Amino acid sequence: MRKMFRGAAALATAVVAVIALSGTVEAKPADAWAGCPDGAVCIYPQNQNPAVKPTHVFYSYGAHNLSNQYGNHWVLNNQYGGATANLCTGSGGSGCGSPIAASTGVYANLTPVNSVRLNP
Repeated sequence: MRKMFRGAAALATAVVAVIALSGTVEAKPADAWAGCPDGAVCIYPQNQNPAVKPTHVFYSYGAHNLSNQYGNHWVLNNQYGGATANLCTGSGGSGCGSPIAASTGVYANLTPVNSVRLNP
């Protein structure tokens, strides 16, 4: 009888351990907006409307030069905490237009745009 009780106690302990661990190992995916990962600024292919899959994804603050981007593109700022982004006519983040607020997107003509700048 004692062996059966010990066996049942060991089994119960193992089941509780598995249940406890299964709740802690589950990872929640980042929030994506139209395929743009959380914390990123994304540019989509020309005339892709609605925005589905970005061709450019930027995470780091500062200027990012663009090349061969013409016509209308969605630019989504999926950053958080008040971080903004700018479309700039010059390379290296110069000649920037109005900021694009966090969680906001614009449908813009990128023909005159040569860089995008991410700001904290």
